[in-house]
Amino acid sequence: MKRQQVVSRESWLEKRLQLLEKEKELTQLKDQLAILRQELPWVEIEKAYEFSDAKGTSDLAGLFGNNSQLIVYHFMYGVDWEQGCKSCSFWADNFELIDRHLAQRDISFVAISAAPSDKLDEFKKRMGWTFRWLSSGESGFGNDFNVSFGEEQQQAGSINYNYLEQNWFTEELPGVSVFAKDENGKIFHTYSTYSRGLDVLNGTYNFIDLTPKGRDENGKGMYWVDLRDQYEVK
Repeated sequence: MKRQQVVSRESWLEKRLQLLEKEKELTQLKDQLAILRQELPWVEIEKAYEFSDAKGTSDLAGLFGNNSQLIVYHFMYGVDWEQGCKSCSFWADNFELIDRHLAQRDISFVAISAAPSDKLDEFKKRMGWTFRWLSSGESGFGNDFNVSFGEEQQQAGSINYNYLEQNWFTEELPGVSVFAKDENGKIFHTYSTYSRGLDVLNGTYNFIDLTPKGRDENGKGMYWVDLRDQYEVK
């Protein structure tokens, strides 16, 4: 690890206070962005989707439970994959159990993947997760929210991801989508984020960012990330 300049406590405090001003600016900007996000217009969901898990089948409305807001984590797990994505599993370790807190603020939380529900249940049991995780099956949910890509995109050699046309192909990518349900039972899409927009949802990365070495990934992305039960004990 590269060591930074070593100074007196007084000199350190001077630099820390300068950084604190920048941190406050960022906090204020995040508050402003949150308001802009909340003020986005809505799009009504008119298509019928069907999801399945160990509890049976459900439409999108059923995923809200008694709440009027729903957050969906689009978990990368393709139909023919042997296991879930390591990066999405990293995120899942960070959002495990938050559904109980979110429910206190009128929010339901689920993960949704393309893989069949029996695969999801098996992997969920292996990882010890408790959040609700459903299969979108053949409903086209992942395609409609630009996280699942099929033969048409493969032939074209491009996908639309993170609101941009990308000149490459992959089956699955991560994202988060938010929905609202009004008093008449109508459902609306209010927000989606992808790619680095998901960073804020990963508490581990936020802790790592506090340290001198930071993410220390040397431009290789999440090369170091593995399933939690595959790490060597340190």
